[in-house]
Amino acid sequence: MSSLPPVPARVVLLCGPSGSGKSLLAARSGLPVLRLDDFYKEAGDPTLPQVLGSSDIDWDHPGSWDADQAVAAIEDLCRTGRTTVPLYDLSLSARTGEEPVDIGRTPLFIAEGIFAAEIVTRCRELGVLADALCLSRGPVTTFRRRFLRDLREGRKSVPFLLRRGWRLMRAERSIVARQTALGAYACDRDEALGRLADAAAGRPVAASTAA
Repeated sequence: MSSLPPVPARVVLLCGPSGSGKSLLAARSGLPVLRLDDFYKEAGDPTLPQVLGSSDIDWDHPGSWDADQAVAAIEDLCRTGRTTVPLYDLSLSARTGEEPVDIGRTPLFIAEGIFAAEIVTRCRELGVLADALCLSRGPVTTFRRRFLRDLREGRKSVPFLLRRGWRLMRAERSIVARQTALGAYACDRDEALGRLADAAAGRPVAASTAA
């Protein structure tokens, strides 16, 4: 258990493959939500990784994301109830500004994004972790949802979306395996909602990663 003093709020980290329904689940929970996608690095950053054998930026690699800034924002929200976060435009691969986030006196909030599992250990060590969940719906379902969403939102070009979608569909099982190895609990939508309700009510969650 963490020896750090109690904090006013704690976080549920919600991860899962791109297109698995994280944002919809977070919205359905009724809890405040921190969008971890807003902490992507900008195009042109020399540290951005590339897809092996391709000129494409690998936006699904943790190296494309600023974990330090995400953890700092989560800690601010847990300890003070407010922080400032970037506004990120996925279609431009650029930050377009910033905005304040205020969760008030809410004792629990969700931080969701494909890299949420990467910071499970750090949030646990800070004493702010309530739970960590990995949402999984199956490679074919996820592929369809992801492609239609990204096409509708104009996130990237169609050829890029198809290349990325095919690559992620083949890699989905390994993605889930990595996220669970990092400390997230794999579950479907209904079980995730149940665990969120338990965490919000202060009830212990089964097989919790928050210890």
